Amino acid sequence: MLQMELPVTGYLDRFSHRPGEVFTAFVSLREGSAYRARLVRVIGGDPNPDGPGMRLEDLAHRLDRACVGVRQDIALGSYATIQCGPAAGPNARRTWSILVCPTLPGTEGTVFSEEADGCRVSLSVSGDGAAARLRWPSGSVTVTTNGRMLANHWYRVWVGADPVSGQVIVGQQPLDGGAAVCMRATASGLELPDRGTIMFAAENPAAPTHHFTGKLEDPSILRGCVEAWPSPFTVLAAWDFSRDIPSQTVVDTGPDACHGQLINLPTRAVVGAAWTGLEMCWRHAPRDYAAIHFHADDLGDCEWEPSYTWNVPDDLPSGAYAFHLTCESGEDFLPFYVLPKRAGPFAPIAFLASTFTYQAYANHARGSADAAYQDRVGAWGAYPYNPDQYPAYGRSMYNVHLDGSGIGFSSRLRPMLTMRPGFLTFNDARGSGLRHYPADTHLLAWLDAKGIAFDIVTDEDLDDGGVELLRPYRAVLTGSHPEYHTPRTLDALAAFTHGGGRMAYLGGNGFYWRVARDPAMPWAIELRRAEGGVRTWAAEPGEYYHQLDGAYGGLWRRNRRPPQMLAGVGFSGQGLFEGTHYRLLPAARDPAFAWMFEGIDGDILGDYGLSGGGAAGFEMDRADPALGTPDGTVILARSEDPPASFFTVPEEVLAGRRTVSGERLEDLMRAEIVYFETAGGGAVFSVGSITFCGSLWRNGFEGPVSRLLENIVRKFGAP
Repeated sequence: MLQMELPVTGYLDRFSHRPGEVFTAFVSLREGSAYRARLVRVIGGDPNPDGPGMRLEDLAHRLDRACVGVRQDIALGSYATIQCGPAAGPNARRTWSILVCPTLPGTEGTVFSEEADGCRVSLSVSGDGAAARLRWPSGSVTVTTNGRMLANHWYRVWVGADPVSGQVIVGQQPLDGGAAVCMRATASGLELPDRGTIMFAAENPAAPTHHFTGKLEDPSILRGCVEAWPSPFTVLAAWDFSRDIPSQTVVDTGPDACHGQLINLPTRAVVGAAWTGLEMCWRHAPRDYAAIHFHADDLGDCEWEPSYTWNVPDDLPSGAYAFHLTCESGEDFLPFYVLPKRAGPFAPIAFLASTFTYQAYANHARGSADAAYQDRVGAWGAYPYNPDQYPAYGRSMYNVHLDGSGIGFSSRLRPMLTMRPGFLTFNDARGSGLRHYPADTHLLAWLDAKGIAFDIVTDEDLDDGGVELLRPYRAVLTGSHPEYHTPRTLDALAAFTHGGGRMAYLGGNGFYWRVARDPAMPWAIELRRAEGGVRTWAAEPGEYYHQLDGAYGGLWRRNRRPPQMLAGVGFSGQGLFEGTHYRLLPAARDPAFAWMFEGIDGDILGDYGLSGGGAAGFEMDRADPALGTPDGTVILARSEDPPASFFTVPEEVLAGRRTVSGERLEDLMRAEIVYFETAGGGAVFSVGSITFCGSLWRNGFEGPVSRLLENIVRKFGAP
């Protein structure tokens, strides 16, 4: 059953800050009552009673604040707004025109509106055609074309009005050469807005509504009451969406330069009415990409009012923390990370929190929160809220919009229910069913239990700071799924290992998708699921290039930077959330590498675990020299007996059950543990499995997987 809002929830200005910096919290209460905000340190986020448990250290002495709460609106739906339209004079004849490609024609949406001084002109479309609604202080009139509109077809729609004669004309004309449909009406006392607030894809500036889902292009306001196209006219305003595509600005090429802003991250760099297919990159032919795809369920910045601020104490150690919010009817957590001071001191090791991945999966609605899932949540005292029931906070990059198009943006300026301690992704029959943020607490709890000093940095920090962020550290540890990366984060990690640093890649399906960011909107990431890869949706042809940076999207492998180049292994096979074990290979007993396996008996590694029941599972990576695995890489262990649900990823498969590498299709469903050293004195250890860190726990943090990682981390962290 869908719910509207959590009793209390919120988000922060950033995922991380340093001591001396200030977090700003944005909180909303369903009933608008009082709440408390307390600080906790997040050590463990697994509610499974057979695991390390939920370990939240009470730091109320650092923050314990009574707050007055208010309900803050969540305004879904993207649109453009222009604060002041062109000057024409209130009695001037005018025409409002726009090109429209509806992608959800079963729902009516406003495509163009202008409003001022109690007068409004709105033009909407649905499967039944275009409709013009004019309202003024003494009257109103509605005129419809009653002309059928098809999904994914382009039309010109317009409304012309003459205040002197009272004539109103609404029309639509398909751009494929079909006949125009035009309807007329006469309205007594007709008044029109002048220099009004203009909106595209919605109406009512005070509280935007009637959101349109589809593509819009070339809106204009013309002098005169146009009856047919083409027709001579004088331009009062004409917005060219092919201008400044990376920005959130819409540019008016008319004489008054009535520029505007986009709200809630609609999608640009999409093929428009004039796209020929001759160019696939919008940078080379901007007019082919003069459309914007608006969605009624887009969500960018929630734009809530700040609720409280908190200055990070100078003596607070780097680590994972959260604000624990409680009110009379519920609770929530706002997780964050504290980095070390810029001048140190620094721990020898840094954990790189995969915040881009957390953000990409934020509020992933899987449709799996059934009764059995809810029973486990209740029995374990797990995080009680699932995105399936709360669409109001926006969906993930793994979901689709109402019209079936993929969600290509994710914002962190909204509540992210999946990034919470104790959130269960799966009802895992063999383990805990954790992924991403809570799954990575398996590693954090292990580091704490072993007494290994570490700092935390995030993907966003790395993208902002580059390799200099990592210079103080001897080693960097990834989490279980560092899947989403920018060029700058990959460059930084490569420079770190090539310059003598050590990296332990402790997950699977890492360094896989390329995402884009814009310094003007650091809170958003963009993804184009271009050719290839395991995808829940695919980018449309011609729309493979990011709008934010103009770069080709999709897999890093398609960008000639396969994960093997950085980590030695790359995505090869996956299945359901279940795991198997590794078998040590002869190289593991080689004296050069035996230090890693000191204290480990036998050849079986990880035939247990809190993630799918095995250390090698769900999504697995293998070495491949043809894809960049460095010379001298040694394969220390390999998974065996893949579960029946596993399959080879599509980018490895050719026709006739052949593979790109020439190996048998079934042999590519494997995880490999590898090690290599760089020419600059660095080293990389990779486990090639998402479920690996779930096997750090066995009756406490003991067992061969824990021992292996302890040997690696202590060696990597040593001078």
